[in-house]
Formats: sequence, structure tokens, C-alpha cells
Amino acid sequence: MFNQPTGDTTHRRLLLRSIMVCLLPVIVHCGGGDMETPEEPFQLQFPDHFPTVFLPDDNLPNAAKLELGRFLFYDPLLSFNESYSCGTCHQQALAFTDGRPVALGASNESHSLGSMSLANVAYGATLGWGNPTLTSLEAQALVPMFNEEPVELGLSALTEQALLDRLRAEDRYQRLFPRAFPADSDPLTVGNIVKAIATFERTIISANAPYDRYLIGDRSALNESALRGMNLFFSERLECFHCHGGFAFSDSVKSPDFPFTERPFHNNGMYNVGGSGRYPSNQGVYELTSERQDLGRFKAPTLRNIAVTAPYLHDGSVATLEDLIDLYANGGRQIVDGPNEGDGTTHPNKSVFIVGFILNDDEKQDLIAFLNSLTDVEFLSNPELRDPYTDATD
Repeated sequence: MFNQPTGDTTHRRLLLRSIMVCLLPVIVHCGGGDMETPEEPFQLQFPDHFPTVFLPDDNLPNAAKLELGRFLFYDPLLSFNESYSCGTCHQQALAFTDGRPVALGASNESHSLGSMSLANVAYGATLGWGNPTLTSLEAQALVPMFNEEPVELGLSALTEQALLDRLRAEDRYQRLFPRAFPADSDPLTVGNIVKAIATFERTIISANAPYDRYLIGDRSALNESALRGMNLFFSERLECFHCHGGFAFSDSVKSPDFPFTERPFHNNGMYNVGGSGRYPSNQGVYELTSERQDLGRFKAPTLRNIAVTAPYLHDGSVATLEDLIDLYANGGRQIVDGPNEGDGTTHPNKSVFIVGFILNDDEKQDLIAFLNSLTDVEFLSNPELRDPYTDATD
């Protein structure tokens, strides 16, 4: 990622570092009504100031697949007890998070991790808080569907045939699956379910925050406080940009425009239980590798729309942006008593960029003003992304 310059060079430097490509100008229609046939040329649109998105050869988009994915994303039929959908834990008004410290599954089981924002998830080099092996949206969609520890949608409680029969009984899916997958003799399959959901998820793009408008030339989009906060954010003094830089405000991104893909995970020094190096509840990448160097290492999530995605961190243990800034200023978290007692600032795996800093009150408010400038109001209410079942009852 890169250090952010100030002034007019900001936009030019960003454009040089990310090859900005807008795919062919085809308007995407996600809702009901008439649609283009799958055979017509069709490509998704992405912002001019974003890089090209990766589209897998075996899951190229068409209009019916996009509409199908949107319905499936919000359909509680995709949970074992028909009570939860992907959209339950990923609510548009909260930047596709759920406002909980940790997620709650369809069986009412609390998880050890919070629901991560899906803003710009199409660019994610890895998907989820601590799993380096999940690198495609299609593969990731199977996890909440069939995961048993913890239960998310809980579909492992059903037979595959029972799930497909549920969907086959719906007129909407009888119509959309053949149109979305016209080459398949039997298009209603689990594989095609996740392909459709992934297609919709690739359209969950947030790129019209005040910060974006400033980058593309609207110098009135950021006030003086936010501009000062931007300079702080992208400074070596605070080091924020190392893990939360670039167009995605995350360092785990991929694009065909990039010469290589990095899949970093970080220990932010928030825990060190009893000096053991362990984190409470979830150990991050260590859960998969059992390697001590992976204790407490998690993905750096996007900071886009961070003002609406509280509470913060992988376990939702920080309530406000003010508190979050204080913890990073401290170089980590020191817990002096209780079951999680320990000094996270001395964790042996802590990122070299978590070194602490000093801000006065005015600077802290400037930094918060900049973080607020990452809120994309249009994204939070975009009708193309909202629950189509709500549309049907309007």
C-alpha cells in the first residue's frame, strides 16, 4: 500500500498506483421486471477510480444470475429453519454488517467473530477474519451455508435435495435458474447457488464517499478538519495506511491490474491473555495453522463506512471510534484484571506498525472527521443492493 500525499498530487498518485478501468458501459439492473436475456453482452460496472475486478472464467455474470443472486442473498430459505439469510448478518444500512459485537447464527448460537463488512468484497484477496485459504466468493459462500462450528445458516442439518426442493418449489427460482445458467440441463444446484450469490456480492461496491469525490476533483468534498485528518491517517507518525491504505482501505486486495496479490494478516496487540500470547475466544489464523506465530493474526478489514460498522475489531470489543483510536495510540491494549488480563502491547506477534502515537484532542477529532468522510451514503441506500423482498411489499 502507499503513503497518501496531499493536495492535487493525491489523485494523480492514486491513479498511477492503481490502473483504473471501467468495464464496458452496460447498466446493471438488479431488481424485478424485464431483464436482458443471458445471451446478450453483459458486464458489471465498476468505478473509474477503482482497479479492475477479478471475474472467474466459470462464473461470468449475466442479468438473470445477478437478479437470482440478490434474491438468494436475502432469502431465509437458505437457512435450516428458514429464519436467517445472508442479509441477516450483512445489512445494507450498516455497510453489510449487523451491529453486533459477534455474529448470531440461525440456531441462536453466538459466534466468536463479528460480521465483516461486504463493501467492495469483490476485491478481497482473502475472505473472513482469519482464513488464508478462502480466496474466492464462491468458496466462501459455502462456509456460512454449511458450517457446523459455529452454526451460521445451518444447512448441514438438511439434505442437499431438501434444500434444492425448497427452492424448486418457488416460481421465481423456476424462472431464474434456467435463465442464469442456460447451458445447464439441471441448473438448480448448490454450485450454481453460490455462483449466483457471488455474482451479486461483486456488485456490493462502495465508491462515492466524500473522500472519493475529493479524489476525483471535488475539492469541496472534504472540510479542513477532514483534510487534516487525512494527512494524519496517511502519515508515518500514525502508520494507519500500512494496513488500511489504497482504494479499499485494506491491505488484502486483488485485481488483475496488480502485479501480485498479498494476503496479509496482522496481530494488533489487543490481547495477550496471561502473557501466553493467546486471544480470548478466537485465535485468528492460528485456528487453522496451529503455528504460534499466527496467534492473534487477523485480516485488516476495510475502513470504508467505518462510522456505521461499530462495534469494532474482530470480536466487537471496542464500542466507539474514539476508543479504537486510543487503543492504537497506546500501541495495543493492556487489561489489568479479569479473565483476559494481559499486556497486548508486548505480544510477540504484534505488527511492527502498531507502535503507538500521541494525538492532542483537536488532532483526534480531525482523524475522526476523516474516517467519517469514508461513509458512502448512496451505497447505504442503493436500491440495487437492498432486500428485493422488501421491494415487493412496498
